[in-house]
Parts: sequence; C-alpha cells; structure tokens
Amino acid sequence: MKIAELFYSIQGEGMLTGVPSVFIRTSGCNLRCVWCDTPYTSWKPEGAEMEIEEILAYVAGHSTGYTVVTGGEPMIATGIVELTRRLGQAGQHITIETAGTVFAPVECDLMSISPKLANSTPLEDAYWAGRHEKLRWNPEVVRQLMAVSAYQLKFVVSQESDLVEVRRMREEAGAPADRVVLMPEGTESLILGYRSCWISKACKREGYRFSTRLHVLLYGNRRGV
Repeated sequence: MKIAELFYSIQGEGMLTGVPSVFIRTSGCNLRCVWCDTPYTSWKPEGAEMEIEEILAYVAGHSTGYTVVTGGEPMIATGIVELTRRLGQAGQHITIETAGTVFAPVECDLMSISPKLANSTPLEDAYWAGRHEKLRWNPEVVRQLMAVSAYQLKFVVSQESDLVEVRRMREEAGAPADRVVLMPEGTESLILGYRSCWISKACKREGYRFSTRLHVLLYGNRRGV
C-alpha cells in the first residue's frame, strides 16, 4: 500500500475528538478539494509502499486500541479491505475517514463519511473542477457506507450558505440530524474561532453536532499530528 504517513496522535475531529489514536494515512485521492489540507495525498500524492505487516507492527507498537484509516481517499487504496480485516483481528477500534464516493467491503467500527460540499470544488482548474464536481456527491454510495457500521456525516463548512446544501445531502442520504457533524474549514485558529461561533449556533438550531479541529488548535497546521 502507498502510505503517506503513520503517526500517533489524538483524534481532532468528529464524535471521537480527543481519543488517542494511530493514524494510517494512505496516499491518493479521486477528488481535488480546493482547500485540501493534505495536498501530499491528493494534488501531489507522495509516500512509500508498505507491506500490511509493517503497518500492523507500527499500530501494535503505538496504539491504545483506536486506529484511524484516512487519506487521501482510503477506499481506493490497494489492500484496504485486507488491512481493515487484520486491524479488526488485532482488536482495534477502526475509524475510516472517507469522502463517501467509493464503496469497499471494509471492516469498520465508525464510518466517518465527509461528503464534499460545493465549497470544495477547485474552480480555477477546469479539468479537476469538472471531475471533482461529478464525483463529490454520490448518495447511493453514502447510504451503502452508512449501512456498514456506526457512522457520522461530517461536513466541512466555510460559509452560512453551505447549510442549505448540508440539509439537502442529509435528506438525500436519509440520515438523522444527530449523525451530522459540522466542522469549520480552516487551518488558522482565528478563522476556526470565527466560523465556530456561527456554526455552533446552526448546530443548536438544527440538532447537528459541532466539531472543532482540535489537532490544528493544539499543534498548528502541520503533518504527523
């Protein structure tokens, strides 16, 4: 598998915020979000080929029981089904962070589905704008993923008009409001703080959950955290 990085940190987003976890970040993505904070897994994918045994050895040496498989887009990674099966055999609680565009029969305890809103489309790149827009929302795949395990629908929000699209996607997916997590887009504490104010109000109004980006607030916008 092509792996961008392995690291031990705390989960900074979603329903398991604050939980110490090993992160397995695969390299390669079928989308190109304009605000992508891991361009080394998408716009310019990098990393090293690793055997599943090497990855499992790292997990065994660091994990307290929680592993997050992320990307890029882990659902398109070669070996993802076998990796999750082996993680499950090792007794790991597995979170998979996916954009919800591709289905794979993975083993998972929390399916963290993050459908991309229109705010993610790279409009200045005509080729990727068209491809990204075509792929970014697939409600049929999202419903398949929701049926696999416990799940959250995590939306990256940058402006109040995004909330209309969030509601439409939630309704198309058939998800209750309390499985929706809203998170501010941004990699600077001031921007995150400003957006968090009105996003938290929207969560109270709509019955959604709020998530900050705890790892960014603690460590800044850098790799391996």
